[in-house]
Amino acid sequence: MRDYTYPSIIFAYVFFAILAGLAVFFFARTLRQGYWGKDSEDVKFKMLEDDDTDRRLP
Repeated sequence: MRDYTYPSIIFAYVFFAILAGLAVFFFARTLRQGYWGKDSEDVKFKMLEDDDTDRRLP
């Protein structure tokens, strides 16, 4: 019988490291693209204004 404790622990740590690395990577991308700035919600308000004007049209 073989003991698979170490391979499963190594796999878990590598998997979690990959997930954490991807999370940090995508968070850094959102910082660079301006999603966290003072004008970050302007797109949402423009969309809501566009929806509001469509309802007023006959």
